[in-house]
Amino acid sequence: MPTPEKEIVAVKAWGDFACFTRPELKVERLSYQIMTPSAARGVLDAILFKKKTDVDGNLIPAFHWHVRRITALRPWWLNGDMLDRPQFFSVRRNEIQGKIATRTVSGWIKNPASAQPYLVDSAGRDGPDGQNRTQRNTMALRDVAYLIEASVDIGPFDPNDPPIKYREMFRRRVEKGQCFHRPYLGCREFACHFGPLDGSEKPMAWTESLGLMLYDLKFDRNGKNMPGFFMAAVKDGVLHCDTAAPSADGDPAVKVLGWEESA
Repeated sequence: MPTPEKEIVAVKAWGDFACFTRPELKVERLSYQIMTPSAARGVLDAILFKKKTDVDGNLIPAFHWHVRRITALRPWWLNGDMLDRPQFFSVRRNEIQGKIATRTVSGWIKNPASAQPYLVDSAGRDGPDGQNRTQRNTMALRDVAYLIEASVDIGPFDPNDPPIKYREMFRRRVEKGQCFHRPYLGCREFACHFGPLDGSEKPMAWTESLGLMLYDLKFDRNGKNMPGFFMAAVKDGVLHCDTAAPSADGDPAVKVLGWEESA
């Protein structure tokens, strides 16, 4: 049964750059063509995320965001013709290839004379790449804007907790521009803006089958992460990712692959 529109909240997120990294690439990043449901959930959590204490005194989430649809919007701030396809760009960056072990830092605290600098450039180091520096290429997106539509899923946390409370909290925070931390588009360095809809949003005239896409990560009681994937397709700029109801065009609810055993 479709979710009533009154129970769905919407927010617009946009930015200069985005990178929704495909997990099959281990070293150099290649972005999906559109925001993934997990990235959309991250934006929603940055705006509103609540915890509560269960009967055992443990902190648990008060609700989960159920992402229903993601719409790729035309970048309205660009001059000239509006773009109707995602635009990629390539950038090569210097990145740190390791981290300092906690035991090493503890040793430096006990014996400050043994501390050594953690250099990330090649100046004075053996080899052109330096001691702790590595160069990686990123294929990212530029000039992106998305409309995220989602609903509040109370789930098994507290059936008596009314979802409307969190929906209204979310809408007020979006109106005021409030967030717990700055939302970002895939990578933390690609911070994004967000705001309410104003009626000027225009979806891209873009239809394409994207194949297998990461849906989200699910954690079991042992803390093991279980990635879920789904067959993604964009129709007139809209990515249907509702696992509970069919799309407006009649497409069936999304089936997440990889979560069957934990259902």
